[in-house]
Amino acid sequence: MKKALYFGTLMLLMAVSVSFAQKKKKDGWITIFDGKSMDGWKVGENASTFSLENGTLKVAGPRAHIFYDGKVGEHNFKNFEFKAQVMTTPGSNSGIYFHTQYQEGGWPSKGYEVQVNNSHTDWRRTGSLYGVQDVKDVFVDDNVWYTEHIIVQGKHIIIKINDKTVVDYVEPEEVATKVKDGGRKVSSGTFALQGHDPKSIVYYKDIMVKPLGE
Repeated sequence: MKKALYFGTLMLLMAVSVSFAQKKKKDGWITIFDGKSMDGWKVGENASTFSLENGTLKVAGPRAHIFYDGKVGEHNFKNFEFKAQVMTTPGSNSGIYFHTQYQEGGWPSKGYEVQVNNSHTDWRRTGSLYGVQDVKDVFVDDNVWYTEHIIVQGKHIIIKINDKTVVDYVEPEEVATKVKDGGRKVSSGTFALQGHDPKSIVYYKDIMVKPLGE
């Protein structure tokens, strides 16, 4: 009887596990930060700005950028959804770059930046497509976890904060010819998280990507 009960329980657990795996695969989301290490990520200058703290990626220190350099999509994404849980602290500033590429120092020259800033002196607030379509309203508070969601399909960019669309932007055709390769335009590339300055402390977790078809 005990043996039968054991095998019955084992089969049930296996079924639940398979069902969960299928659901995860069907949803298409892939975790690119596991909260346990920085495997798959690469930092240039001021690497100490990034550290692990209680399952999160803590950003605190001088200007630095950490680039996704892992195997998913060979860290080269064109059409995708990106989602992360973010928490800012008072007066902090950070950013999420997409269609960018690794560089050792300075501000990333390639790709767009999505703002992470709820109370810093920079008026461009969380969700802004930085310097392109900026958001003045504050949608979330400091010291509270929120979801930052970026969707790119062709030249169409949507940014959502806690499922609320705050930016809906279509890149004009002339940008492709006016902006040099490696500049602020839709192309393809990886993601980067920004350490803005020593006074800015920001946390990231549950970082995921969903590659989309052409």
